[in-house]
Amino acid sequence: MNALLLSEYRQLQLVDFPVPELSPDEILLRVEACGICGSDVHGYDGSSGRRIPPLIMGHEAAGVIAKVGRDVTDWHVGDRVTFDSTLYCGKCEYCKRGEINLCDSREVFGVSCKDYRRHGAFAEYLAIPTRVMHRLPPELSFTEAAMIEAVSVALHAVSVSGFRQGETALVLGAGMIGTLIVQALRVEGASHIFVADPDKSRVEAARGSGAHTSIHLQKEGSASTPMTTISEKYPEGVDHVFEAVGFGTTVKTAIASVRKGGTVTLVGNIEAEVQLPLQAVVTRQIRLQGSAASAGEYPRAIELMASRQIDVSPLISAVEPLSKGGEAFDRLYRKEPNLIKIILTPNSN
Repeated sequence: MNALLLSEYRQLQLVDFPVPELSPDEILLRVEACGICGSDVHGYDGSSGRRIPPLIMGHEAAGVIAKVGRDVTDWHVGDRVTFDSTLYCGKCEYCKRGEINLCDSREVFGVSCKDYRRHGAFAEYLAIPTRVMHRLPPELSFTEAAMIEAVSVALHAVSVSGFRQGETALVLGAGMIGTLIVQALRVEGASHIFVADPDKSRVEAARGSGAHTSIHLQKEGSASTPMTTISEKYPEGVDHVFEAVGFGTTVKTAIASVRKGGTVTLVGNIEAEVQLPLQAVVTRQIRLQGSAASAGEYPRAIELMASRQIDVSPLISAVEPLSKGGEAFDRLYRKEPNLIKIILTPNSN
């Protein structure tokens, strides 16, 4: 089968790779669409440490079942499906509590690190255990379905934040996840949503997705901050801030923008360590909440997308065959303007 292999950092090659062999409880997915995640781009150059070559990346995918393992009875050849990118054991105490994203044996498709290597979906076929599978409704195309994982991440962030209808929020970062958090907050009934990003086109696009106020972040050292805009309407700050970037500077901005007793939910994950304004967190009794992947939000994500309550189509910038995967990664790595999500289609020419 054709596969896009990260042979060395910043080197992607279209190679002939063996079709995966199936375990009794697995299905063989014919991959029709797989999105390039921001984490793939950070792994592409080795900066994340979680895409150690050689590796087939890709974890945001959908397709058709091409074959089933001998013990599989509830899934059939031809079924349109997607899968949870988190491969959980289903047996540990975290899994039993429904916290599958915290599974003791957690692996992620398309990731290789010091603990494991798991090839992903930038290939014509992928073997997947049935316990992480989900059916696709006819209303969703494969390219849209490749965005379900990202939508589930946004829904999970809003869920673990403790957000309640009528509250206010700031989303820092108007990339794909940030914009989807904006849409998730709109669905949950936020009374006012601010979104901030240094890319003016992105914040305006996020405003079109449901944000009430867009904030164009100026270069470092500018007197203008999100709190400058927020304080005009909410002098004490917003109830919630969702940090969807992962830098120390934006974490500090998040803490400065939330009201006393409010919640900062940390979703971005680029810098391994950041400096924390501890006294501001303690004396203002701010809650810091981490949000990792998703934990059971796939059905809700599918429902909201199928009903168009969450619309991912404006975020899909391009759809390319696997043969152009190297070029697609390069475009994203160079931060081409107005480029958010590229979907690769391994089984098209």
